[in-house]
Amino acid sequence: MKSALDIARYFLYRVDRDAGDTISPLKLQKLVYYAQAWSLVLRDKPIFQEDIQAWVHGPAVYEVWDAYKDFRHGAIPEPQEELPEFEEDELEVLEEVWTAYGELSAKRLEDLTHSEAPWINARKGLEPAKKSSNVISHEDMKAYYTSFLEE
Repeated sequence: MKSALDIARYFLYRVDRDAGDTISPLKLQKLVYYAQAWSLVLRDKPIFQEDIQAWVHGPAVYEVWDAYKDFRHGAIPEPQEELPEFEEDELEVLEEVWTAYGELSAKRLEDLTHSEAPWINARKGLEPAKKSSNVISHEDMKAYYTSFLEE
């Protein structure tokens, strides 16, 4: 199983910097979240083991935040580390996520996750600005996103 940082690096390599595209830590967190959610739906298993927490600005993986926190709201450069070998089904999920969400802004992705049940359920009873380390459950993610396939 890959780490959340492996998944983050995958998306960082997908950014078309020659075209002027950038990716911020906020956007990266949301892409990592959607990779996990859609892996649970399409592969019936997680793509990484780390917990996803329901933070104020949406789903976040602590390890990804820690690695890229110094960039704040700015662009993260292309990583220097090589990517691990991905399985074909992992690449399919990552490419689906990139195609579906990669063009969306960080703010649009934040708004989207704030409107979806997994993040809402994990933050039940919390004030909007209240910090939280509540974990977004795999069960909630799988159930919610599976419903989109049935439409």
